[in-house]
Amino acid sequence: MPIRPIVITGNPVLHINALEVTEFNQELRDLVQDMFETMDEAPGVGLAAPQVGVSLRVFVYDWDAEEGSAQRGVVINPTIELSDTPVGEPDWDSESEGCLSVPGERFPLKRAEQATIKGFDLDGTQVRIDAEGWFARIFQHEFDHLNGTLYVDRLAEPHKSDCAEIIAERGWGKPNLSWLPGQDKLEG
Repeated sequence: MPIRPIVITGNPVLHINALEVTEFNQELRDLVQDMFETMDEAPGVGLAAPQVGVSLRVFVYDWDAEEGSAQRGVVINPTIELSDTPVGEPDWDSESEGCLSVPGERFPLKRAEQATIKGFDLDGTQVRIDAEGWFARIFQHEFDHLNGTLYVDRLAEPHKSDCAEIIAERGWGKPNLSWLPGQDKLEG
């Protein structure tokens, strides 16, 4: 399966609500396999279908919190339940996120500490995953992608302005920009 280009902020597919998956078929299986390979090559811990230019409610994830506790999978047509988001300033060291659609950049963002994601696997079987800490952060980040929101859209000042300046300096924020993991060298 091929590694797919990852679209960069400004591409319209990243800024709209993705469509529900209605057919659990070979085309969906191929998309998910491509997404895993693309995520691994990037490398990343999550990748949503809109990030590879496909407006469907699908994301893959790969999180290894500690030796022997790896979690890898796909969630289709997810819903999410969150604990309250803590108040206060986000910590640079423990709460900074990155995004493959804003490549090479990281900014701090407050997120809920707990998340329950419900959806379907590739066979159309219901799944439910309870997550805490960074695993919960991954689910929130990828779920946001399916709703047309990038983590940088949620940043507080001064990080929001700093990020906007970087996006402008790099010439991002417009349609038809992408990068190909394993081939393109990125700034940052």
